[in-house]
Amino acid sequence: MKSLTYIRPLTLSLMLASALTYAAADQSGAIKPESYAVGKTMTKAVQASITPGSALDILKAGNVRFASNKSIKRDNKKNVMKTGLGQYPLASVVSCIDSRATPELIFDQGIGDIFTARVAGNIVNEDILGSLEYAAKVAGSRVIVVLGHTHCGAIKGACDDVKMGNLTNLIAKLKPAVEATKTDGERNSKNHEFVQKVADENVELTVQKIRDMSPILKEMEDKGQIKIVGAMYDVGTGKVTW
Repeated sequence: MKSLTYIRPLTLSLMLASALTYAAADQSGAIKPESYAVGKTMTKAVQASITPGSALDILKAGNVRFASNKSIKRDNKKNVMKTGLGQYPLASVVSCIDSRATPELIFDQGIGDIFTARVAGNIVNEDILGSLEYAAKVAGSRVIVVLGHTHCGAIKGACDDVKMGNLTNLIAKLKPAVEATKTDGERNSKNHEFVQKVADENVELTVQKIRDMSPILKEMEDKGQIKIVGAMYDVGTGKVTW
């Protein structure tokens, strides 16, 4: 027992020293790109080696692992220490609050890998746009993914024109997708095909809204510094389609 009293402070000191070393390297002037590898902690050097295209490929590969039940095992404590004084995520994801659609899990990413902005119906407003601008322009995120999902409760609420407290205003932001979607059947949540078409339309409209409402992100995309894409997650299979 006596030896443990001395080992623990020493271990903590070594872990802190390691975190400071990584932070110091990231805060230094010139950055030498360091190749990305699955499960590698995102540092500024690793981020520097990632392009918008490769960031998207990383997310796609991560979802394949997740859907195949082959997500990698990560040392979360180690990643906490390495990212404690700085973050350099490779992507930003705007997703729904649905408990079945957690971006970090379905893309098989770890601590410090992605920014996530979650709100029912995966919509954007000024606050989320500001957050995405920070993520891309300041923190170096390479891709923005608007992630919808199947059987979305918010979308169903919009299809049924639900009114309930503060949810009423949120649902109103989804109505443009409802109005833009055509169907030969019922225009309500009982028509599952209609609901999915609305969800797809909502993703497309949100992607365009990001471009229209954020000159910063639009310029970055035009210059090839980032990608802005939409995707759909199937809560029944675990797969993401792009």
